[in-house]
Amino acid sequence: MLPMSKKQKIFLVFMVVVAAMAFFHPHRNNAGAQGWRNASREPVGLAPDPAKTPEAVIQVYTARAYSWRGYFGVHPWIAVKPTNAEAFTVYEVIGWRLRWGEDVVSIRERPADARWFGNAPELLADMRGDGVDEIIKKIDKAARSYPFTDQYSVYPGPNSNTFIAYVARNVPELKIDLPPTAIGKDYLGPSVFAKAPSGTGYQFNLGGLFGVMASLKEGLELNIFGLTFGVNPFDPSIKLPGIGRIGSDRKLDYKPQAKTADSKPKKLIAEKPL
Repeated sequence: MLPMSKKQKIFLVFMVVVAAMAFFHPHRNNAGAQGWRNASREPVGLAPDPAKTPEAVIQVYTARAYSWRGYFGVHPWIAVKPTNAEAFTVYEVIGWRLRWGEDVVSIRERPADARWFGNAPELLADMRGDGVDEIIKKIDKAARSYPFTDQYSVYPGPNSNTFIAYVARNVPELKIDLPPTAIGKDYLGPSVFAKAPSGTGYQFNLGGLFGVMASLKEGLELNIFGLTFGVNPFDPSIKLPGIGRIGSDRKLDYKPQAKTADSKPKKLIAEKPL
């Protein structure tokens, strides 16, 4: 084996430190190890009650992934409610569906802000009111045109983060800044150039493993072996793999509502995680 150079040693030590920080970082939204059958899927109070909200709503969430994957990555989804609809429809990719001969894209009614197998979600985008119904139609069209419906790979993609990034690129009105823990968001398939998921910039990437992104929403991001490092001067924050986004709270058009004392979680059918 050839001896490592000083720069290689420094890089190796840096990666080990980042991995250790990610593993021991006290994720505030991580519920820890739980059996998938009895892990909580209760809503956390970030979504409006569809029965009391006639206006159209779009919300985008991420939550720490199930089991050990949660130390490094997140699972995302898009929840939509057209005008006067009585329930949210959630768009997401679930890899285990391939085992049953189904494609990975799941489109179903469920609470928008339910915990992901115990882990509380974080709200990335919240759009309501005039014009939102048209954006919902674009989301549905983009989700149904996802090109990797018969493929799934936790690393480096395509996976659930690849799906949300694909939808976002096709619906620039969302302007989503996916967190650095959204491993797979930079996977472009056979392409090497694409718009940034927010639609406000561009990125170059090789197989989801190496690349760079520059945009007015995400800032500057470097992808090294599928791990994202970045800085965002427009929404002051730094981005580190495993740890996530470090900075002030995200600015949303709507502030999340507080969970009321009389809110009752809806019972959900247990769905096996990845």
